[in-house]
Amino acid sequence: MAIRLTRLLAAAFLALVAALPARAFETRAKAAWVYDMTTDTVLLEKNAHDKLPPASMSKLMTVNMLFEALKDGRVTLDEQFSVSTHAKSMEGSTMFLNETDRPTVEELIKGIVVLSGNDASVVVAEGLAGTEADFARKMTERAHALGMTDSNFTNSNGWPDPGQVMSMHDLGILAVRLIRDFPEYYGYFALTEFPYDGRSPDNRFNRNPLLKLGIGADGLKTGHTSEAGYGLVGSAVQNGRRIVFVISGLESDKVRAEEAERVVNWAFREFSQKTVATKGSKLAEAPVFMGASPTVGLVVDHDVTLLLPSLARENIKGEIVYTGPITAPIKAGQKIAELHIEIPGTKPATVPLLAEQDVAKGGFRTRITTTARILFTRALAELQS
Repeated sequence: MAIRLTRLLAAAFLALVAALPARAFETRAKAAWVYDMTTDTVLLEKNAHDKLPPASMSKLMTVNMLFEALKDGRVTLDEQFSVSTHAKSMEGSTMFLNETDRPTVEELIKGIVVLSGNDASVVVAEGLAGTEADFARKMTERAHALGMTDSNFTNSNGWPDPGQVMSMHDLGILAVRLIRDFPEYYGYFALTEFPYDGRSPDNRFNRNPLLKLGIGADGLKTGHTSEAGYGLVGSAVQNGRRIVFVISGLESDKVRAEEAERVVNWAFREFSQKTVATKGSKLAEAPVFMGASPTVGLVVDHDVTLLLPSLARENIKGEIVYTGPITAPIKAGQKIAELHIEIPGTKPATVPLLAEQDVAKGGFRTRITTTARILFTRALAELQS
């Protein structure tokens, strides 16, 4: 039968939960997603799967397509792309490119990331796919293949269009991918300015308001249209922890800057990361049936890194669950139990527990003793019935 060892867990085991709810935090953003990359924990979701106009934040998908082309060897950083009349005609934020320019791939990356160049995005789209329309279709196909099913693209730069939509969750997935899969290129997102060819000196600065605040921010992209409001895909690192967040629908660049800083401070102050059990640490013992040893240790199969919410420690409960007694023989490393962690309002998390050591079948004396114990227990039960 299933045996449950129920106990209040020590504070060390608080954050084995896979996803923790946001508490005591109300964002002014119309939609938001906050994620702790280090512990794979979603900290906040607000309308996170709504399909919304992403504005220039959708340029991150254009950058992803370019990074993939670099990694595959289809292009190089010093390769030059031509500028079409269509690219030159782009309005809004631009690099001020014209048809005589031959920007390199590296310059185009900086032009998109730092200057939010609508023209640079089109140059990349046409350079990789021939036309912007074909590139947008490839963007959509690739996004869906990466699990970004709330996304659809009709252009490369986020120019307002009813068919250009992304969710905050999809933008978050994309940001995590850019950080995790392209470390050799991710540093471009931390650049604070890019004075391309001395053009428009007042337009050389990165619009990300967090980069100069000294809070560990190192990316990724702002966005704004009248339809979408002000948004930001951001990331920051403090004390070895990295968070990624997406906010959208804010009323001004000032409010966006304030809200982004609030999110970062909340994520790092509200939750703390601890490694509380190393691989092989014994958490409990379970009885063994017909074994050379009467018990077997239960150990974790990996280092346990926890994210502790600062206000919920007293309410955390845990159970060690197994079907027992566990019958010998048992092999070291065999999964024989589970640790269930429960925080009110969330789904329980499950951590596998393994046998600490081999337990062989017991000899003749063990079998006689066990049989006698079973017979005695049955006889006692019949007398009491």
